[in-house]
Amino acid sequence: MSKQPKSSLLNEVVKHVDIKKINSVEIVDAMRSMSFASREAARAADILQMMVKESSCSNILTLAGSTSAGGCMQVYVDMVQCNMVDAVVSTGASIIDMDFFEALGYKHYKGTQHVDDAALRSLYIDRIYDTYIDEEELQACDAAIKAIADTLEPRPYSSREFIAEIGKWLTLNAKKKESLIQTCYEKNVPIFVPAFSDCSAGFGLVMHQTERIKKGQPYVTIDSVADFRELTDVKIAAEVTGLFMVGGGVPKNFAQDTVVCAECLGKNVPMHKYAVQITVADVRDGACSSSTLKEASSWGKVDTVYEQMVYAEATTVVPLIASYAYHKGDWEKRKPKNYAKLFLAK
Repeated sequence: MSKQPKSSLLNEVVKHVDIKKINSVEIVDAMRSMSFASREAARAADILQMMVKESSCSNILTLAGSTSAGGCMQVYVDMVQCNMVDAVVSTGASIIDMDFFEALGYKHYKGTQHVDDAALRSLYIDRIYDTYIDEEELQACDAAIKAIADTLEPRPYSSREFIAEIGKWLTLNAKKKESLIQTCYEKNVPIFVPAFSDCSAGFGLVMHQTERIKKGQPYVTIDSVADFRELTDVKIAAEVTGLFMVGGGVPKNFAQDTVVCAECLGKNVPMHKYAVQITVADVRDGACSSSTLKEASSWGKVDTVYEQMVYAEATTVVPLIASYAYHKGDWEKRKPKNYAKLFLAK
């Protein structure tokens, strides 16, 4: 393989599914009478539909894992465009290494998990299971983050604030116009990445800081506490909320913890009324972010009336569930919440 040209391995692009073109209503309705993960997925679709239909409910999308690279990126963009989502909490990889990466004009490629990874490394190709990424393009993504940081006032930023600056930059510089970052920026949907340095943004910001330190100049930092405070501000303003969680990890717990944080601030807000989590993690070994949604209720985070765990690999069910909500059409009656505007005067 190491003798193969790089271009021979990076030649078949991963295509993102378009829920607008595929109507899953009939198959999801049929799955409701089935068993196992099919019935779970159908009930999850029903709960997402309730979240969309209840106009007073503010919906938070959480992303962990690599579904954006795996073909679901347009699903999340469409959910934001259609006012199904009012805030996003994500890992850095989904937002920067995958979404911002493609906004710069780069692609993810179909590969295989049955491969010599040492040979891939010699070609500077990174692998996400059966998907390939050009490492040289990822390093260009790192450099773009540094370039954006270099233009900003040197002070602490929440990840939400820094990502908004990326969205602003993309309105002038994007090669691909419908990225999640740019769409959220234009729709006033805040994006929070609580572990922001754990991605290409981290590399770019380290380069930015190192250069500034050598010159004895101040630099940009990311304030993770501000992230928690700001997302809690969204929960306090929203009151009634629903969670649509792809994977688990930090984004899941971060979004759920806003109820407890609000209580610590003396604000009596309700638990998240609706909650769906799509995961393959097992709770018994402390995975699944340590809890099912029912267990999270004991912490005062999630109500148990409308909650559903779906134990499935997310790329197999997210398009079905989101397509169901899209083709039901109740999103057309929803108005944007514009939560990014909460922070304009601060």
